[in-house]
Amino acid sequence: MVNAGALAAAEQIRGATPQERRAKSDALFARFAGRTLHADAAVYKSEKDTGHRNRAIAYMMLNSGMLGRDPEEILDIYFRQCSLLVSAKDLAIMGAALANDGVNPVTNERALDAEYVQDVLTVMNSCGMYNYAGQWSYEIGMPAKSGVSGSILAVIPGQAGISIYSPPIDKNGNSVRGVEACKRIAAEFGLHVFRTHPNARSVIRREFRGDMIRSKRRRTARERAILDEKGRGVCVIEAQDALFFGSAERLLRRAAELARDCDYLVIDLRRVYGADDAARKLLARFLESAKRQKQNVILAHVHANGALAELHEDVVRTLDAAPNAIFANRDDALEWCENRLLAATKQHPASARQLKDIDLFKGLSTADLKQIETLARPMAFEAEATIVREEDAANLLFTMAQGVASVRLNLQGDQNARNVRLTSIGPGQSFGEMALLDGGKRSADVVTDQKVMCYGFSVEEVRELGMAYPTLLNTILSNIARDLTERLRLANNEIRTLQS
Repeated sequence: MVNAGALAAAEQIRGATPQERRAKSDALFARFAGRTLHADAAVYKSEKDTGHRNRAIAYMMLNSGMLGRDPEEILDIYFRQCSLLVSAKDLAIMGAALANDGVNPVTNERALDAEYVQDVLTVMNSCGMYNYAGQWSYEIGMPAKSGVSGSILAVIPGQAGISIYSPPIDKNGNSVRGVEACKRIAAEFGLHVFRTHPNARSVIRREFRGDMIRSKRRRTARERAILDEKGRGVCVIEAQDALFFGSAERLLRRAAELARDCDYLVIDLRRVYGADDAARKLLARFLESAKRQKQNVILAHVHANGALAELHEDVVRTLDAAPNAIFANRDDALEWCENRLLAATKQHPASARQLKDIDLFKGLSTADLKQIETLARPMAFEAEATIVREEDAANLLFTMAQGVASVRLNLQGDQNARNVRLTSIGPGQSFGEMALLDGGKRSADVVTDQKVMCYGFSVEEVRELGMAYPTLLNTILSNIARDLTERLRLANNEIRTLQS
């Protein structure tokens, strides 16, 4: 942060020729500023012609072994650096890049590897303000660097870069008004690095159990009864904000308690916008420990691309690509946990080829089942096929014999259109049955998640059959009403839980 150090740093710039080294120096500052910077020719010539003190320092460094190349070449790079024209905005962006772990926030280009940022900020904090550095650190507490031009560049790690330009300087070589302005800014907004600290207590947003909130997968009456009984074995803990050492430790301490008390623990990271090295290490080691203890710990909303990409990479490497450790979203994780609970009770049918196994037809007599069988039309669909489309005429109802399909809704808005999964349907269940009540048009798409076998029934034919066999139609309508009531109960439980 003083001339001798700047000369030593200038020698470290790599390149086969002086021109190549000068180009690399210019490129470094351009990455920090977010634009190409140009040297002032008059200032450069003046520095080169009158920089006798710097020249003396360079030759003393050569004599003591601190420099290994021709001092004139090193001085040329240094003088050029001193002559680069920047604005206060440029300096603020440079400071913001250091605040942003070395990434320029305007261009998103990395100016400095993250591992070196703490070194730069530490040196700035200890000696960036010349002989005033100790008092500056005590009173203002922001890593900063001043220049004899009358500028000050300060960094608030993780938050902002500040630049102030006011030429009159004091006996220490620092801008008089710049120092006073920084004092007021730091005091007004509480920016002293040892005054502000992240709050680890808010990292846990909510906890809930699987008997209160379910996945979007529709279940048969028997499956719902089992999940009512066994659902508490699934626990979800929602995290929020950034994960650092303190917040990650608090989250994982609670997660460890829950993992001992449930069959499956889902850690939902949808509202986590970042995780530093310490947090990633703690989380990876926690998952590794859970694996050794045969605890089922699952991460949701962790993607290979995005804010938590590094965490995704660490977890995959730690668990050796263990399946079912990471899910794209919480709903998929919950569905997987529910399926495991049901599989353990052998109540999760892979198929329901007989109509008596379909919830819609529960309670029908043998004679009524034979009558409804005459209307069944077997249908087969490959994966990702559309069975019904939104706005289509609702003239068929369907029962699922094998496979899984999802009900999806296209949401149009100012942003990109989104395709949202409302629910998924498996063996033993039906869809499109609301057409028996109101007819009309389809309200959403139904798309297969895998190969599907199902039966289609003409709504008109079912109604006609109901006129000849009133008990048959009444039973079907009662089953529809019971299913709607159950779905309403689950929705109420979810709303109650999420608002608590």
